[in-house]
Amino acid sequence: MRTAIVSDIHGNLTAFDAVLADLSRMSPDLILHGGDLAGPGSRPAEIVDRIRDLGWRGVIGNTDEMLHKPETLVKFAASAPQFKSMFDAIEEMAERTREVLGPDRVAWLGALVRVENQGSLALVHATPASTWRAPQAEAADAELERVYTPLGKPVVVYGHLHWPFVRQIGALTVANSGTVGSSYDGDPRASYLLLDDYRPQIRRVEYDIEAEIRALIASGLPHAEWVARSLRSSRPEMR
Repeated sequence: MRTAIVSDIHGNLTAFDAVLADLSRMSPDLILHGGDLAGPGSRPAEIVDRIRDLGWRGVIGNTDEMLHKPETLVKFAASAPQFKSMFDAIEEMAERTREVLGPDRVAWLGALVRVENQGSLALVHATPASTWRAPQAEAADAELERVYTPLGKPVVVYGHLHWPFVRQIGALTVANSGTVGSSYDGDPRASYLLLDDYRPQIRRVEYDIEAEIRALIASGLPHAEWVARSLRSSRPEMR
């Protein structure tokens, strides 16, 4: 059984198309998505429509949740007032993305589940309890065990960090699928996770970042230049 986990697309259709081409070559039996599908990016509606047409099952991410329930962003932003200008910009981008998506797509995002179980695999966006907070790639084994053992599966996959990794902690395998749409680990390529009989490996896929940046600028998304800086640097750019 070969399973692919595709997460954190963030409206980046150029990267998504490249990943779809690689998936065609890898021929997984099952493809799941890890949330954060639509924003902020150049073509959020196209991404949602493609995934709905493909029939992929998956989980809700924090950006999906904030599009459906704007108050979740307000609540999270209140916990970090030092980043108010950044969250204000995120709110502006979310408003624009919400308009582009329309109510039907936003409702579909809001109806996504928090945990997807498939055999020995559990998939969440960040943690079982939150779409907004997750252990970092360098987290101690004890933290990963505490957070993910309650899911009751020997293999747990999450996204959110935009930083892929695979960790083996005793009988528990914890993997992060990384991101299709906006890498933060210094490697500009898109990433996704491929599991052969629940043994995970990270796939990296090249795509035309400058073409995506042109689409992003043309989209009219507020603060598109900020998103473009992160795409070019493959790092989280703070405002």
